[in-house]
Amino acid sequence: MQTATHPTPGFADQKPGTSGLRKKTRVFLTPMYLETFVQAIFDATGGAAGRTYVVGGDGRYFNDRAVQVIVRMAAANGAARVIVGQGGILSTPAASHLIRLRGTDGGIILSASHNPGGIDEDFGIKFNMPNGGPAPEAVTEAIFARAKAPGEYRILEGQDIDLNTLGETTLGQMVVEVVDPVTDYAALMETLFDFAAIRSMFAGGFRMRFDAMHAVTGPYATEILERRLGAAPGTVINKLPLPDFGGGHPDPNPTWARVLMDEMMGPGAPDFGAASDGDGDRNMIVGAGCYVSPSDSLAVLAEHAAVAPGYAGGLKGIARSMPTSGAADRVAAALGIPAFETPTGWKFFGNLLDAGRATICGEESFGTGSDHVREKDGLWAVLLWLNILAATGKSVSTLLADHWARFGRTYYSRHDYEAVDKSVADALVADLRAALPGLPGQSLSGMTIASADDFAYTDPVDGSTSAQQGIRIGFADGSRLVLRLSGTGTEGATLRLYLERYEPDPARQAAEVQQALAR
Repeated sequence: MQTATHPTPGFADQKPGTSGLRKKTRVFLTPMYLETFVQAIFDATGGAAGRTYVVGGDGRYFNDRAVQVIVRMAAANGAARVIVGQGGILSTPAASHLIRLRGTDGGIILSASHNPGGIDEDFGIKFNMPNGGPAPEAVTEAIFARAKAPGEYRILEGQDIDLNTLGETTLGQMVVEVVDPVTDYAALMETLFDFAAIRSMFAGGFRMRFDAMHAVTGPYATEILERRLGAAPGTVINKLPLPDFGGGHPDPNPTWARVLMDEMMGPGAPDFGAASDGDGDRNMIVGAGCYVSPSDSLAVLAEHAAVAPGYAGGLKGIARSMPTSGAADRVAAALGIPAFETPTGWKFFGNLLDAGRATICGEESFGTGSDHVREKDGLWAVLLWLNILAATGKSVSTLLADHWARFGRTYYSRHDYEAVDKSVADALVADLRAALPGLPGQSLSGMTIASADDFAYTDPVDGSTSAQQGIRIGFADGSRLVLRLSGTGTEGATLRLYLERYEPDPARQAAEVQQALAR
């Protein structure tokens, strides 16, 4: 094989968002587009010479071709070893674990997470650091600076290599190691949770349904839930990962996981239901006739985490993204541990986790995780819920009711406005920012505005700052309104509006969510 060097004009649209670079797949199919960004990753992080990387993705359309390109570029740039998931497949949390387990110099993860897949849908790529977490802003800015400038990329030209057979091969001077994508991750889960107690619960007739949404967690859930924990065959549905996710939208929420929701809300529902997304880092939790919001899930998991062996020593702290409800803050106060509020984006949790200041983290966008990796982890959250159910003997609905009775209930809702004209969205946000100083003291729908600001975050570990992270309007009764521009869309702008109302009185905690927020 020959190493070739090709000129690239640079691409001004390759600025990574909160979860790497996401574009329509056809954009990534543009000549030199993927290659330019991959070369920028290597160049902006000190070069690939002598280094080891983890590479894999969620199996969406173009994943297989992109992995081949990345591996050949790593070889041409002098990398010593690339560790690839079999068939180019690795869930995002499994990739994070593998980076940490093998002490690599980072990883390149291919996914657009919960976005749909296909030639006319979405694709994504991001770089994860040696700690297993997403690259911080300083690194992504350096990658963008390199990607947008004219330059060149290097690639080893030749035939595709076999990524389906486990073991080691060589590509030029580089070792390519193909690993089972599930084994190491499953072994980690066994160290964190009481598998014997969960197996006993399933053996006693406990029923569950897990919707893998034809995404990457199908093989992981099948191995862990059905084979290692003894859940009934067929517990995992839509288990085969497909390039277009079976024509569906791999977003684990009540809208897109409709088949699961209909079963869980219908007669004879299983005791527990869950779903995960395209790359396996998000989760939805459902009980029989009972939906659990992500904010409540984070709070309940934090409240009961100590029943799991991996967290028996207690939590060091709880962190949540700013738009996530304050439910977890009240748990932290009861446990006597710190509560942190960060901007949206899992990379902001990394410093807290590395410094040992937080153990469990969560985002309202169906992401929850802990210090076992440096990404959110959908299947981890499902297993912690199962451990809690096995340890307490309570149902999902009872756990929620007990939690609300103790801590109060936070009614919460998010409204998304997607593909908005960017100039219109930017003007709206600018007008709101300008109005913020005059809002405190005003009345809105009978509620007094107590505070209004544009959230800015100063990292308590390294002192770095992130400004303009979302508009917050707080009311005197503890209710809250948040508006922010999201960085996960691939077309136009995405505006997210979050509504939150706190209800401490158990007698008033049974209302339907939208009804409670309309009061």
